Amino acid sequence: MSDAKVELGRRLFFDPRLSVTGRYACASCHDPKRAFSDGLPRAIGATGEPLPHNALALVNVAYNISFGWSKPRVRSLETQMLEPLLNDHPLELGLKGRERAVRDALAADPACAQAFAAAFPGTGPAISFDHLVKAIAAFERTLISGGSPFDAYVFGGQHGALPAEAKEGMALFYSDRVGCAGCHSGFNFSGNWRDEQGETGRASFARNGTSAEAIKVPTLRNVALTAPYMHDGRFATLDAVLAHYSELALRPGGAQRIDRRLPRAPLTAAERAALIAFLESLTDRAFIARFADSR
Repeated sequence: MSDAKVELGRRLFFDPRLSVTGRYACASCHDPKRAFSDGLPRAIGATGEPLPHNALALVNVAYNISFGWSKPRVRSLETQMLEPLLNDHPLELGLKGRERAVRDALAADPACAQAFAAAFPGTGPAISFDHLVKAIAAFERTLISGGSPFDAYVFGGQHGALPAEAKEGMALFYSDRVGCAGCHSGFNFSGNWRDEQGETGRASFARNGTSAEAIKVPTLRNVALTAPYMHDGRFATLDAVLAHYSELALRPGGAQRIDRRLPRAPLTAAERAALIAFLESLTDRAFIARFADSR
């Protein structure tokens, strides 16, 4: 990590030259104003092709032990980034076979060439596809959010930072009956912990009644800004998500048959409202403002 490498990565993250059409960038699916998500049920590739999944928010990805909705063994940002850059089924940014052309286009830009040289001094040719990937990963590791009202309350001791309803929702969130924290655990509310399953990243995957396979537990930080929800964006609101879990709890045998960490009982309207108030307290406005002008 270096300031020069992060600055180059920021520049490349918003650069549409990193797509087959020249009109698409990493930021097209990861908008800072939406906590680096895109507001669509499923992401759209550079040529308009719909992708299988909702665009995951990039909040605190530096803390992740795996990346992507369905591949727990993708263990680094550099490895993950090769998928959107080089995938062709489905096509995302569409650079497969065009790596040299992109490199040449960046090299022809004096400001960009200077930025590469500053970021990768004394390493042979400064502009390379490998360096491009490393620079973007460096920028993504700076997307750190920890300044929400929840953080002020829990880590800063500011007892007035959360209203009473949000505190009620927090108690429900961590209760055994509701069980949200069973999946959304840890500092990033994303199940990023290692357990008896070893270091495969599987601890951060779960079944939630929307997929036949276990899927990534997404972070809840800034979740009020990242609608729609679930891997396929099927729910437009947080209330719809909570209604889904209430419905699962009412099924014969309960939601425990799907995943033992899911809620054990349906939620009342008042409980849903309290949980939403708590989830909204995870919004870090300073984080959003810090990257608002990144383009």
